[in-house]
Amino acid sequence: MNVPKIIHWIATFVMCGMFAFSAWMYFTKYEMVQGFYDHLGFPGWMIYPLATAKVLGIIAILTSKVKVLKEWAYAGFFFDASMAIAAHQIADGAGSTMAIIALVATVISRFTDYR
Repeated sequence: MNVPKIIHWIATFVMCGMFAFSAWMYFTKYEMVQGFYDHLGFPGWMIYPLATAKVLGIIAILTSKVKVLKEWAYAGFFFDASMAIAAHQIADGAGSTMAIIALVATVISRFTDYR
């Protein structure tokens, strides 16, 4: 395995792990996530659809069956992380470290994709 593939798979693992963890939290800790959403100014009805979209995005990226879905999944993860960074900065000026890591991992994963 060459270096770009290793970098790609590390970034993809980090990205998918972070989004899978957040989806799991959305499904299992709804009340806690609702509190975060309230603090950031987002409606609570977005929690389950966003968690479902994250799971489907992970599947689309890891399976690579349909290239268009894979690109949409990368775009969705990019916008999700970007908006999370902006929301944290607007709400309290802190707490965006994990979103920054997710954004960087998403960009690296996308641009080192060799398939």
